[in-house]
Amino acid sequence: MLTSLLIGATLLGKVTNIAMVAIGLGLVIFFHELGHFAVAKWCDVKVERFSIGFGPIIKSFKHGETEYALSWIPFGGYVKMLGQDDVDPSQLTSEEIALDPRSYSAKPVYQRMGIISAGVIMNIITGMLFFAFAFRLGVASTPCVVGAAIPGMPAWEAGIQPGDVITKINGEKTNSFMDIIRSSAFSDGDIKMEGIHPDGKKFEVDITPDRTGTRPQIGLLQSQSLQIPVYEDPGMSVTAKGTAASKAEPAYQPGDTFVTIDGQPVENYAQLQRLFAARSSETLKTGVTRKGASESEVVEITVGNNPFHTLGLWMDIGPIESIQKGSPADRAGLKAGDKITHIDGQDVGKVINPLRLPNYFSSRAGETVPIVVSRAQDGAQPAEVNLNVVPLDNPAWLEHPIFSNTPLSVGSLGIAFHVIPTTLKVEEGSPAHKAGIEADAHIKKIRIMPPESEPLSEWQGLEEVSYEFDDKNMNWANAFWEMQVRPGWPVELTYSHKGQIKQAKLTPWVNPNQEEGQQWSLPVRGIKLQTLRETQQAQSMGQALGMGVQYTTNSAKDIYLTLRSLFTGRVSPLELSGPVTIAKVAYEVSNDGYSQLLLFLGFLSVNLAVLNFLPIPVLDGGHMVFLCWEGITRKRPNEQVLAAATYVGMIFVLGLMIFVLYLDIFL
Repeated sequence: MLTSLLIGATLLGKVTNIAMVAIGLGLVIFFHELGHFAVAKWCDVKVERFSIGFGPIIKSFKHGETEYALSWIPFGGYVKMLGQDDVDPSQLTSEEIALDPRSYSAKPVYQRMGIISAGVIMNIITGMLFFAFAFRLGVASTPCVVGAAIPGMPAWEAGIQPGDVITKINGEKTNSFMDIIRSSAFSDGDIKMEGIHPDGKKFEVDITPDRTGTRPQIGLLQSQSLQIPVYEDPGMSVTAKGTAASKAEPAYQPGDTFVTIDGQPVENYAQLQRLFAARSSETLKTGVTRKGASESEVVEITVGNNPFHTLGLWMDIGPIESIQKGSPADRAGLKAGDKITHIDGQDVGKVINPLRLPNYFSSRAGETVPIVVSRAQDGAQPAEVNLNVVPLDNPAWLEHPIFSNTPLSVGSLGIAFHVIPTTLKVEEGSPAHKAGIEADAHIKKIRIMPPESEPLSEWQGLEEVSYEFDDKNMNWANAFWEMQVRPGWPVELTYSHKGQIKQAKLTPWVNPNQEEGQQWSLPVRGIKLQTLRETQQAQSMGQALGMGVQYTTNSAKDIYLTLRSLFTGRVSPLELSGPVTIAKVAYEVSNDGYSQLLLFLGFLSVNLAVLNFLPIPVLDGGHMVFLCWEGITRKRPNEQVLAAATYVGMIFVLGLMIFVLYLDIFL
């Protein structure tokens, strides 16, 4: 009975959210067209039709001289005035229609400019009001707290760490994590970042965004909170299947908030993840406050370790991809391109597993560790260079290779390198050994597949993943991490050995030969946490309007900078989104409450205003260009020029719509 009630409530919530989204998106279009309609009526222009949507009419009624319609294609709307029809641009130059004093074309230029610009002005006003009402209710935003720096990316190289708070970017105070994304995407050069480390020390760094992707970025991820989320779907688990957290006693519950680890207070996510990583092989007692219980009551939950699942393959180590500024590696004289061949006199790849280097150096924190690197020389054979490094006390695998082609980082040294999928050693008795894989095999492809014996739905969103390896795609570290996310999933390897292409299907194992308490364990336990949020709320409607004006200005500026970056090639067109994505995002934000939906509708309204005023025929901006021409020359545009421009604009807009629909559906 309880389950059916919960499901019923969930379905009702989904229907309500869909209705909210539909009404909200409809309002954005309605207010735009209402602007045109109201000013047209004020100028005594005959309005023949007011339509929400394009194409065939679903339902309509007539009031006075105007037909009000709801049409099938919900990607916009239009106001059809006598003497103005985008489908038939000849009406704008028709002398016969212009003789009717109530036609659009009969009105003076300034009135037509007012009618055309009214939709944009209305969207700016309504956007500002959407923002204002959102801030009056209270808007949840993501603060500028770093959750992780992606290894090898510019922010990581600059030494930014989890828990750092970014306070200023290019001299301007930050308000949310979006400021970091925005400044990275739109900056013409380096970004100057100021902030505070978790230990209270201030820092200032210059970062050059990476421009190799679809948009410039510096590689920072937002922080999570200490709270386990409360999902709308009661069937969603708060722990990942097959992990230590899923076996914890007692079980973790939605809304639990971490306060202690083995009695030690935990104040933020950076501290929590560092403790989990530093004590990865230990069973821990985690103290949480529970939703609905008294604030002073702490529930102790015992959670074990998450051992790494491996195939028993030791791969070759690639050259160092990048080095953090001021790190032990930097101070020791290591350079990008160096290949570490020996550590403490031991061969890397045959005696020391490259995937275990983060743990090796972490265990030697504060000690002098001799290493040998192979360094390329101009026009000569690589030179062997002997160096000494003193690792920091940074936990192993604190930075995860969660993205494609992300190198593996050694946080205690400040280096990141790729793991090359060429086997140097196969562990005795391992899955790879039993499958007949030998040393000097070159892995060409890996597939990580769902277990046949278990429904995929139990893994809640996880799907099969596969990687192909070549000179440009050295994803072994990333593929290895994906195996940990999917514990126990079978793996299919395609590899070449002695000129033959072979395949092997094997199931990753936890090496049973490791001593108890000395297992090679993940830095995470499999607990899902909410994104860190803070609330920005206006204390009065006046303050809310001020915040709304500022947010409207910033949104318009962001849209302009996005368009500029698209035209200059700084941002790829693949970053564009269409109506399907807009509807999906609107539905998702509606789950977060009215304020988030209002914020999204405000941004959409400003977006509609800016895009509609671009100087493209068919759009309001295109009409304004022709009106400016007429106002300056005192002559109407040539009918053939006007028709040609209109049809070109129509083709461009339809082509753009098809393109973004393709991106929405297929990419």
